[in-house]
Amino acid sequence: MVYFSYTERINQVELSTSCFLIISLFFMRIIHTSDWHLGQYFYGKSRVNEHQQFLNWLLAQVKDHDIDVIIVAGDIFDTATPPSYARQMYFNFISAMQTLDCQLIVLAGNHDSVSMLAESKELLGALNTRVIASVTDTSIESNLTEQVFAIKNKQGKPQAVICAVPFIRPRDVIKSKAGESATDKSKSLQQAIVSHYEKLFEQAGKLVKESKVEMPIIATGHLTALGVTTSDSVRDIYIGTLEALPSNAFPLADYIALGHIHRSQKVGKTEHIRYCGSPIALSFDEAKQNKRVLMADFERGKLATVTDLIVPCFQPLAMVKTTMENLSQDVEELVSVLNKNSDEMNIWLDIELSNTGLLNDIQPKIMALVKSFPVEVLLVRREKQVRKRLMMENHQDQSTLNELTLDEVFASRLNQETWLDHEESDDDKQVSSDSLARKTQLQTLFKQTVEQVLAAGKS
Repeated sequence: MVYFSYTERINQVELSTSCFLIISLFFMRIIHTSDWHLGQYFYGKSRVNEHQQFLNWLLAQVKDHDIDVIIVAGDIFDTATPPSYARQMYFNFISAMQTLDCQLIVLAGNHDSVSMLAESKELLGALNTRVIASVTDTSIESNLTEQVFAIKNKQGKPQAVICAVPFIRPRDVIKSKAGESATDKSKSLQQAIVSHYEKLFEQAGKLVKESKVEMPIIATGHLTALGVTTSDSVRDIYIGTLEALPSNAFPLADYIALGHIHRSQKVGKTEHIRYCGSPIALSFDEAKQNKRVLMADFERGKLATVTDLIVPCFQPLAMVKTTMENLSQDVEELVSVLNKNSDEMNIWLDIELSNTGLLNDIQPKIMALVKSFPVEVLLVRREKQVRKRLMMENHQDQSTLNELTLDEVFASRLNQETWLDHEESDDDKQVSSDSLARKTQLQTLFKQTVEQVLAAGKS
């Protein structure tokens, strides 16, 4: 057995500490998360228990993986006026983060209220939390430093530079012009967004150069990128103008943490431009997705690895496509599969039937068929093909509101209007294009207005 003197042991400790400090100067680990939607109601059901369990789980990940910073890329809340318990969960989470010596960067999303997030940002700044509620004029130096800043490690040394971009509202970056077409508005908005990123990235490059340290540049965003897969719960964010931003429009940052899309995915087949997705399923078509947060490791100023941290399912939900004859059997099979890992929790169900007429006649029968199973039926609807067939036979649409998306509701209403009441000539082509663009704008505007009204009623 080899024995070491007291002095030798002290030297070993000092050497070990020095090595750790050297490694920490060149290594950083972040968690990228988004779209929490605190305060959401799901067909009348509160998600408070799921959200609280997720936040508790997230705090455990920070501790277990020694995370330096968490980036929340928008949509912290589900509505601009979240219920008080949702705000309390948000502040309690920030308070709990203080004991873990981990920084928090919060970006506003399209669901969030700019004023509500901004009102507490100075107070939260004293709690190692940066809140960026909106984009501001980057020609003003103080505004630029609010959106581009260094992330420091636990020793107070700069580790990275972040271009902190929240949801960009059109009014913050462009001014409307009379007579401007929808196409021109789309181009103007995309150019303004790209220009904003370029200004922030240029400033980030200056900070890296001035530091004389190898540091990665991280950018954020809350928008739709071109080619991504969306879900039913994702809301259109730009009314009748910009649909999606191409991947080559983003700056050449080392990592780009995006929010708004609820399905985790890479953008443009890149490794460094990513959506982490929502931590819980926010619509039934997300039920089969493995929800996650992303853990990104940086070494010597470059992205090294991105690891999926799978979020446990805190509330099982499922969509069952079946017939009345097979309903009981299909639900039994579903329960046997899902309840293996769900602690015998009630499963929230969306039942889609393929061979039935009016729903009002079969609701009691459905409830009787599933009564003995640990399920709760939140939604019953017929297949779209069945509804179309019945409409053709009866010459009227007998769909219930639960069976229709907001798009379908407003498309049906707008189709009752006469947009072009004559044959198009060459001179009419521009009129036709503008008229159809106006129809699309109205459809999206109506959809968003109703969503906001419904959301306000739930809060």
